[in-house]
Amino acid sequence: MANFVLVHGAWHGGWCWQRVSQALQQQGHRVHAVTLTGLGERAHLLSASITLDTHIDDVLHLIEAEELDDVVLAVHSYAGMIGTAVADRLGQRLKHLVYVDAVLPKPGESWSSTQSGATQQQRLAAAQASPHFSFPPPDPEVFGLKDADREWVRRRQTPHPGNTYQAPLQFDMERVAAVPRTFVSCTEPALATIAPSRLRARDPLFWNGAWLPQGRYIELQTGHDPMVSEPAALVEILLGCSA
Repeated sequence: MANFVLVHGAWHGGWCWQRVSQALQQQGHRVHAVTLTGLGERAHLLSASITLDTHIDDVLHLIEAEELDDVVLAVHSYAGMIGTAVADRLGQRLKHLVYVDAVLPKPGESWSSTQSGATQQQRLAAAQASPHFSFPPPDPEVFGLKDADREWVRRRQTPHPGNTYQAPLQFDMERVAAVPRTFVSCTEPALATIAPSRLRARDPLFWNGAWLPQGRYIELQTGHDPMVSEPAALVEILLGCSA
């Protein structure tokens, strides 16, 4: 039996992992799909006081409270920031860190650092205009979702806490790189904001050369939400990381 901790990206909640969680549980594995503070079924907690550290603590405390070891930690999109922090602070509890089309930061960067100036301005303006300093979700069509899947995600997305956006993350590259890692690149369609991270995951000089020795790069021919659009393929990758 493996221990899986699944962390969603912006605007999502633990709900987005439903198909993946069910498949893993049916094979006898222990699965925790975290919902970060202020999102999903915890949207009633949305406030300007939520920061990147709040979300990092959500995951650290779950691992501690559930007394989990040999964790396969899968982090999606924005949660690449969180997975990197957890590997830095609690790496001895992780068996594998899976970046699912996720942000891959350098020390001192924020989630916003690799995004265009126009995207940053748009999101910060939306946050300033909102009552809880948050920015609204996009149409899930940009994630490559259509029809029923698009509608399922559209109606369940919630605004994302804005004070997670520009918060810098400090971490030790060598300590994170000591955890085996897989980057899952979703290519059809490829979400533009993840493009810098896709390049980094294949760069032998990234993290001063520390990334690639235990870093693996896999492509999935699906959109940015593979837990919705290609759950079986993602489950296969996660199981491989647990072996």
